[in-house]
Amino acid sequence: MSTLIDKLRWRYATKKMNPALAVPQDALDRILEAVRLTASSSGLQPYEVLVVKDPALRARIREHAWDQAQVTEASHLLVFAAWDNYTAERINQAFDLVNEQRGFRNEGWEAYRQKLLALYPPRSAEENHQHAARQAYIGLGTALIAAAEEQVDATPMEGFDPARVDEILGLKARGLRSVLLVPLGYRQADGDWLVNLKKVRRPTEQFVSTV
Repeated sequence: MSTLIDKLRWRYATKKMNPALAVPQDALDRILEAVRLTASSSGLQPYEVLVVKDPALRARIREHAWDQAQVTEASHLLVFAAWDNYTAERINQAFDLVNEQRGFRNEGWEAYRQKLLALYPPRSAEENHQHAARQAYIGLGTALIAAAEEQVDATPMEGFDPARVDEILGLKARGLRSVLLVPLGYRQADGDWLVNLKKVRRPTEQFVSTV
């Protein structure tokens, strides 16, 4: 059986997806659940993942994503959209959910709530959005690992016009801003120039230090 490291060696940023092959719903569900369960600052999960299946919407997004074919040819298109701001309402909802699910209120946890309420809402919306966007990148990393575990190809994309994608998906009305696109599917090897090239990363001794 392949190890996770083997699967990470297998994965790459797929350039050509096979539009005839669909990712099974159960595999997609596990990838999305992995993202839902991943870490985020203070556990706020300040982003959402949209699964775009509508071909017309995906065609419009492709127009504003450097015409990257994976957007329309992949089985599914994930859009990671971060909160446009941290508000007291959003922070309180997150803390209230924890209290509801755990069935009790913790004094230290409530003190931490007040700390975040004093810290985040007074900051600019842009500073808060950038912080939220960094949490979406944590989710992206988990999505790529989970996809590799399922042997589903995934291509992380920053090359798109977020403002146009926000408009296409109606994200502004939901208090969200698009940050990342991730097509999911299966590689079409005969049309992908990258598929058989050696995976190259810096050697461990240049990447990891012990101090």
